[in-house]
Amino acid sequence: MASYGNSSRRVRPEDLVVDGSVHPTWVSGQVRLPAIGERVLCAAGMAEVARLLGRTGDGSRLLELRLLDGTRAPFYVAASNVRVPPVPGG
Repeated sequence: MASYGNSSRRVRPEDLVVDGSVHPTWVSGQVRLPAIGERVLCAAGMAEVARLLGRTGDGSRLLELRLLDGTRAPFYVAASNVRVPPVPGG
């Protein structure tokens, strides 16, 4: 069994789930790739796409996101782990 050291810093799987009930009509970023500057819903809240990068292990694109509330530095996420409007502006 692996030791994780300080368990308060460990990421729990339930912390990485996007709450689709907030925008039930939105689809996975793997279904419709968001554009740079577009707002998306991620596990941490609403974010803006800063950059589109290569592919991830599941075949979706890697995105660089910035949270709209500015509470943390930009971070990377697979497009399959975000929700986007079904059509731009939707």
